Amino acid sequence: MHSSELLKGTLQTIVLKVLKDNGKMYGYEITTLVKELSENRILLTEGALYPTLHRLEAEGLLRTEVVNIGKRVRKYYALTPDGKAQAKDRVNEFVDFIKTMSAVLHVRMAQ
Repeated sequence: MHSSELLKGTLQTIVLKVLKDNGKMYGYEITTLVKELSENRILLTEGALYPTLHRLEAEGLLRTEVVNIGKRVRKYYALTPDGKAQAKDRVNEFVDFIKTMSAVLHVRMAQ
């Protein structure tokens, strides 16, 4: 598992990319998919995920849709057009950052 400090700086990028690739999702779906994609190395907590989702929504990058499923209410999150553009930009920026850090730390990454 990766440190919460490393995760904190990348959580918005992770959420944007997951929603860009998968369309609308609710919180538990996001945590489950990230856990699966990271082979159990990234475990998102509600305490980290929901403030991030609310921040992205406040920035106009996400829209929400509330759906009643029986007696339960489920809140879905999806990217706005600005969110889709931001997802692409942040992923590109992060990939560039990884290359820079690899050079600084003298780590060779497989291409």
